[in-house]
Order: sequence, then structure tokens, then C-alpha cells
Amino acid sequence: MADILAKSVVLSHYETSLATVFDQIEPFAASLQRENRSRQQSRELLRQLGTTLLVQHKIVGQVEIIDKPELLWESPQLENLYLRLEDEYEIRERHHALERKLELIAQTAQTVLEFMQHSSSQRVEWYVVILIVVEVLLSLYDILFKR
Repeated sequence: MADILAKSVVLSHYETSLATVFDQIEPFAASLQRENRSRQQSRELLRQLGTTLLVQHKIVGQVEIIDKPELLWESPQLENLYLRLEDEYEIRERHHALERKLELIAQTAQTVLEFMQHSSSQRVEWYVVILIVVEVLLSLYDILFKR
């Protein structure tokens, strides 16, 4: 019973944390419509992505929410009680909902970052094109007027 209650508390904590991150990530998704994205937005987005990855790591690696406790291996007669409690507190459903939110947040953050990187690389490409044109013009000037 303590295991289920602990998992429920952990899920509640991460649900609250992710709700905040979920609300903060929405402006970044909306920023895809605008052209003016700042470097500060990129940093904030990376921070949100880091938070999301950290929550995923804790849920999967440390808390082991969907794993059964070792006590059930030693006392199989308690498995029915454990399954009823797990169902009552909707542990699996809440875990899957949390995973879907984590995936959506990570996907949104990754998409926005890719757009920002694409925009930055496009700007660099234009600088290179301009430099090539200037070099060609200087070469033409040198050929035509210095001979």
C-alpha cells in the first residue's frame, strides 16, 4: 500500500511540475508564427527541454512507477491487492498521460529549436552569398578598370 501511495504522490508532483512547463512551452510554439525569436528564448527553451528530460529520467530510472515492488515476488498473494490499489489510484493511466505530455513538450521544444537553428543557418548562408558577390564585383572592377 505504501508503494502505491508513494507512486501516487510522485505522479502528482510531476503532474504539477509538467503542468507549469506545459504552460510555459506554449509561447514557444506560438513563436513559430513570428520571425523575431531571441537568443533568450532559445536559452529558455533549452532549459525547458532539460527540465523535461530530467523528469523523464527520474520517472523511468529512479522512481520506476510502472514496476511492481519486489515484495510481490516474495508474497504473490498480495498481488491482487496491489493491482486493485494500482487501479484505484490510476497509476498506469496517470503514468501514460504524463509520458504523453513529456513527449509533446520534448517534441515542441525540439521543433522550435530546429526552426531557430534553420533560421540562423539561413542567415549565415546569405552572408556567404553576399561575400561571394562582393568578391566577384571587386574582381570585375579590378579586371575592367585596372588594366
